[in-house]
Amino acid sequence: MNSWKHFRAVAFGLAAILVAAQVKADGAIGEHVNNMKAHLDDYSEEVSWMIGKIDEMVDTYAESGVEAAQPDNVVEYWEAVDFHSAIETNYIPLYASIWQGLFAVKGAIEEEQPVEQVRAVKSDLDAVLWQSLGAVKVAAEYQARGMLPPVANTEAANPVETVDIIKRELHRVVAKYAEKLSDDAIEIVQQTYLTRFEGIEGDLISLDAALVEDLEIDFNVKLPKAIQDEKSIDEVREVVELMQSKLDRCRSLLADAEANRSDVF
Repeated sequence: MNSWKHFRAVAFGLAAILVAAQVKADGAIGEHVNNMKAHLDDYSEEVSWMIGKIDEMVDTYAESGVEAAQPDNVVEYWEAVDFHSAIETNYIPLYASIWQGLFAVKGAIEEEQPVEQVRAVKSDLDAVLWQSLGAVKVAAEYQARGMLPPVANTEAANPVETVDIIKRELHRVVAKYAEKLSDDAIEIVQQTYLTRFEGIEGDLISLDAALVEDLEIDFNVKLPKAIQDEKSIDEVREVVELMQSKLDRCRSLLADAEANRSDVF
């Protein structure tokens, strides 16, 4: 197969996945996701900007060490770009892979690994970012042809009940993993994050932004990585139990906020 035919075959297969994978996203994600073709140049610039910023971080680490590199900034870079929402609403597996790549770089620097190893991890992240940009370009073309449904910005009807649903879904993750159905377990994690947790993020950010960030990392990095790395059931359950504790905090915050609103009216 020549390179052009190979590219078309890959693009067609990816497009089929995107059409099947796109779901309604909860929370404020930006109207650009419903007109992605008009924003492709912006997305490309954002990906290049992110790669450049993390390159600078690695260079600083090589020259001046961990503290000067400020590895925590990888999360701020990712959350600052609109591309974040574009890939999240179209292909959640790559979205999770980007989070994992970001934390692989962050962890490599914090663990003071040799610069060559950090650059290798960074190269893997670059590849995922470019792959994700390609996925968004394919989705944008299909969207422009009317072959993808609009992405609706919605909010959870009952945030407290949504937390309870999330907690039940996390129990299902452990059960599926115990059944040795790792792919099913990861699918539940991804869909619970996208279709449930995203719906309460807006309310929670105003109440405890750090808690929201912790849970984003749990959903997109820690729990899927524990499953992919074939950790023991007890280790996977431990990650879930920590998430459950954080979700209990979320539930309490949301319930208090709802009570306060009721008192006002």
